[in-house]
Amino acid sequence: MISFSAEFLFSSLLPKNLKIKIYNTIILPVVLYGCQIWSLTLRKERRLRVSENSVLRRTFGLKGDEVIREWRKLHNEELNDLYSSPNIVREIKSRRIRCAEHVALMGVRRGVYRVLVGKPEGKRRFGRTCVNWMIIL
Repeated sequence: MISFSAEFLFSSLLPKNLKIKIYNTIILPVVLYGCQIWSLTLRKERRLRVSENSVLRRTFGLKGDEVIREWRKLHNEELNDLYSSPNIVREIKSRRIRCAEHVALMGVRRGVYRVLVGKPEGKRRFGRTCVNWMIIL
């Protein structure tokens, strides 16, 4: 999901706190654009977490293990300790709640509010639904 091709973010020349600021100010807003209306399935949540962890792993680099004296990748718990912000799925859910609160404070005359709290009336027709949109290829 996250495809960021700037290798300077993963270089050892930049300090880690600057890399985290770049991630929070440039990459994360682009990835989360319009997330208030996404329908998140468990598979999509897992893919988002995996892509975020891969970017954070490349950002923080390898860790030296003192016991076996080798370099190894950081585990998810270690990434969570190093990156103190909430993970991407929690951020999406909090943004969705903020959006729903904002719509709930709108007036009754607003169409978005009526969609949020309204109940459909009547019955649907039996059988296959008619095509309402014209698909342009």
